[in-house]
Amino acid sequence: MNMNRDYDIIVIGAGHAGCEAALASARMGFNVAVFTMNPDNIGQMSCNPAVGGLAKSHLVKEIDALGGEMAKVTDRAGIQFKILNKSKGPAVWATRVQADRALYRKYMREVLESQDNLDITQETISRILIKDGSICGVGTTEGIYKCRALIVATGTFLNGLIHIGLENFPAGRAGEPPSVELSQNLAGLGFKLGRLKTGTPPRLAAKGIDFSLMGIQESDIPLTPMSLFTREITNPQLPCFITYTNEHTHKIILENLKHSPLYSGIIKGIGPRYCPSIEDKAAKFKDKPRHQIFLEPEGIDTDEYYANGISTSLPREVQVRLVRSIKGLENAEIKKFGYAIEYDFVYPTQLNPTLETKLIHGLFLAGQINGTSGYEEAAAQGLIAGINAAMKIKDKEPFILGRHEAYIGVLIDDLVTKGTREPYRMFTSRAEYRLLLRQDNADLRLMEKGYRLGLINKGQFNRFLHKKSAVETEIKRIKSARFKPDAVNPVLIKLGGSPIKEDTTLYQLLKRPEVKYADIAVISPSNNGMSADVINQVEIQTKYQGYIRRQAESAEKFKKIEGKKIPSDFIYKGISGISKEIVEKLEEVKPLSLGQAGRIPGVTPAAISLLMVALERRRRS
Repeated sequence: MNMNRDYDIIVIGAGHAGCEAALASARMGFNVAVFTMNPDNIGQMSCNPAVGGLAKSHLVKEIDALGGEMAKVTDRAGIQFKILNKSKGPAVWATRVQADRALYRKYMREVLESQDNLDITQETISRILIKDGSICGVGTTEGIYKCRALIVATGTFLNGLIHIGLENFPAGRAGEPPSVELSQNLAGLGFKLGRLKTGTPPRLAAKGIDFSLMGIQESDIPLTPMSLFTREITNPQLPCFITYTNEHTHKIILENLKHSPLYSGIIKGIGPRYCPSIEDKAAKFKDKPRHQIFLEPEGIDTDEYYANGISTSLPREVQVRLVRSIKGLENAEIKKFGYAIEYDFVYPTQLNPTLETKLIHGLFLAGQINGTSGYEEAAAQGLIAGINAAMKIKDKEPFILGRHEAYIGVLIDDLVTKGTREPYRMFTSRAEYRLLLRQDNADLRLMEKGYRLGLINKGQFNRFLHKKSAVETEIKRIKSARFKPDAVNPVLIKLGGSPIKEDTTLYQLLKRPEVKYADIAVISPSNNGMSADVINQVEIQTKYQGYIRRQAESAEKFKKIEGKKIPSDFIYKGISGISKEIVEKLEEVKPLSLGQAGRIPGVTPAAISLLMVALERRRRS
């Protein structure tokens, strides 16, 4: 690398947020440098070796539809593929992929190294350089690098502190130093920082595990890729195993809470409620006799298993007793002990929806630094930060997804509008329009946007247009194809449905809950040779058409209030009837629209009405 080279965009960190940010900016035509302490850990899966799951797969598929990389690399590294919630409605279907941890790192690094306009630099950045309120570069131990935009995606490295029992030591994650100076630098620049905590369970050697005593979970057949662009899964598939804690396990934990940094007051950071440590589970759910443990293979060429469900920071000797009290793990060997990690984060209400900071122009934050938890949430933010850093330099309109357009829009709006004081995780319940924002239609919602940004190529876009046309053509066909009862009733009777007495369309038949597309194809097959993906879309759009239409109408109303923009220089102080407390909240968030203002915690409907009047008065004057 040319040591004297200036860059358009610099990215600090090469985790899931940093990788997507760097790739997006480089693919949009800018010279990018991604700084990492260790290139061998690019794309490191620091916690569990899996991508996707409930609500999270929606984010990954949206990243994919916009031209990001996570889904493609996941498929290349995937060793188990499952569709969750298949017995429920399509809004909550979710793809979950176990990945080979080493392969994921390998493939993501290859993508970054082969990307034009992208340099990988092994240096530690200690300070951010500002000129006239805007980013102008970064400082390292080797010197200064100039840039026009900076994306900070440092994960858990900001002032990271690992805890095992009552022992603690500085680290960004196990075996890697923290970034202390950069955390101090951000605070010195005026950012409000908080403290969060997350944790990880022990990793176990396969040779000490009696898998015959456990439940088993195999891959789905056929395998369903995560990415829209994957044609074939080539890796061998490995099973996961299920076992449970028991009363003896809980007794060991409760007797040793005094040695837990969580319960001895050593840890100050706030941990995730939705993914508690085994100490929390045992202490807070004493009426529950057991908790599930999911043993996940770490890869094809390793004997390590990730013990999902027993995240812990208890002392090492207690972890050994805890693990060996569990059925099937009586002789287990711990290869890596579990630990908790505390780290600094920046309160995300200090960001615009572009993920650019309000305090410093050209400075973007993405990932766990914004208070989120999870690879998928981080990657989504990285992609948006990378796109908007490029759009800012181009002096183009920023790229902002609404809550009605994508789970990514829900994620970022929640962060910048409501903030968070605990690690934020995506759930389907957070999305008001989740029937519109299904994982199966991410391409129909977002791929055209990715194409306009230059992140989806012409060939990919043409294949998408072909699929879209095939769905529309088939729905039109089944709406017009009418059949007499004699042709339809044998199929309905076989399915246990009520026979018809009058002519009906295939479309009306497919609306019936017992009828699948394959059933109407028996009556009248299509001549277009449709893919399984097209058939799936035809079936979902037909069966849920009424619900989808109602949510679409609701989303249109949402868009109207989102369209009522608030000027960036609007002064809230002095609006008659709005309390000082609400004024402070509005000034902190600086909402872009009336809709966003209404989602700020504590801002009342009455205040929104008064704000609307004040905006109209300003417009007329």
